[in-house]
Amino acid sequence: MRTRLAIRLHAILERYFPERRLFLRSDTDTRFIRLKPETQFIAFTGSALVIAWSIIATAILLMDSIGAGNFREQARRDQQTYMARLNSLSQERDARANDALAAQARFNSALEQISVMQSELLGSEIRRRELETGMEVVQATLRDVMSDKKVVESEFATLQAALDNGGTLPGQSGADSETVDLLANALERTAQERDRVVADAQQALIAADAMATELRSMEEKNDAIFRQLEEAMTISVTPLDKMFKAAGMNPDNILDKVRAGYSGQGGPLMPLSFSTKGGELTEDSKRANRILNQMDRLNLYRIAAAKAPFAAPLKDSYRFTSGFGYRWGRLHAGADFAGPHGTPIYSTADGVVVHAGWQSGYGKLVKIQHEFGIETRYAHMSKIRVQKGQRVSRGDRIGDMGNTGRSTGTHLHYEVRVGGKAVNPMIYLKAAKDVF
Repeated sequence: MRTRLAIRLHAILERYFPERRLFLRSDTDTRFIRLKPETQFIAFTGSALVIAWSIIATAILLMDSIGAGNFREQARRDQQTYMARLNSLSQERDARANDALAAQARFNSALEQISVMQSELLGSEIRRRELETGMEVVQATLRDVMSDKKVVESEFATLQAALDNGGTLPGQSGADSETVDLLANALERTAQERDRVVADAQQALIAADAMATELRSMEEKNDAIFRQLEEAMTISVTPLDKMFKAAGMNPDNILDKVRAGYSGQGGPLMPLSFSTKGGELTEDSKRANRILNQMDRLNLYRIAAAKAPFAAPLKDSYRFTSGFGYRWGRLHAGADFAGPHGTPIYSTADGVVVHAGWQSGYGKLVKIQHEFGIETRYAHMSKIRVQKGQRVSRGDRIGDMGNTGRSTGTHLHYEVRVGGKAVNPMIYLKAAKDVF
């Protein structure tokens, strides 16, 4: 069976590839090489495969060359679009920064106005208390004058009745002229005293009316000041409440921690207490205390905001190049900001430097420990300007932007960690964009 198949295959190949002999002749000898159909078929097939491979490879190279040109053009267009988008984002970020500066200026101006209005309110409240005390004194004097008036009128009526009954006082002789003169003088003095008492009473009534009018005016002014303070407190405190909540921080817990650890000037405000009798406070005093509580909350917010990383690490122009999240299966634990080499880098909150040196991957790295279990990291610096153990404030320059460590270009890698766990830094920056 195999022999028949081989004979048939040989016959088919011999039809297309007849047997050939290749003669090799020299000066002394002649030899030949016998080329069987099978050998010729193998050689032909191999040559055909080599030629086909060469054609296909050349076509692939041509297609790659043409496609590479298209890809380069597309990449160039994508790069132009990306750069335009980055420029647009940079301009928007600059506008946001200007808005934040303007908002901070308005915030500081509002605090100054609130301080002035608080002083006016306290002065007005003291003046009102003085007026109320003056009113009580005038009313007591008026009551004494009216009582004296009744006594004088009673004595006058007695003396007048004595004269009408024959010109003698009770128990005195009618012929006693000296007594009559004394009675006349006494009547005259009594009449003058009565007139003086009446005049004093009228003056007291007029003064009481004037004080009542001034008191009403003062109450209206106090009410206007109270309303302005309440509106100012609402405008100032509400955005701060929203900022801390947007950052995932419980405002009440944060303020309790600040209040418990407070040891500076301008701390929690004391409530008003004008009563010296131990009685219940007036509505105005309660209203003032509510405002003071809000001002205390605002002051504590100011302290807490300086201790949490709500500020931006860069003040100069920069490009946001990479965000927080997973890339190629690995967590990118911060945000990247690109800018010129040497761009100043600033602390985003008050804290203590716990690391200032080289760390693998991060390059030149600064770590700052803040309140509330928060830590910030600033990596790939070209120069470090702080030392370990140094206390820094929000806005202090801590280093310069660089390209040290595992980095593909000049940029700042900025991290925020809470309780040792990395969180998105943009949460804090976005939360504070409408406040600072």
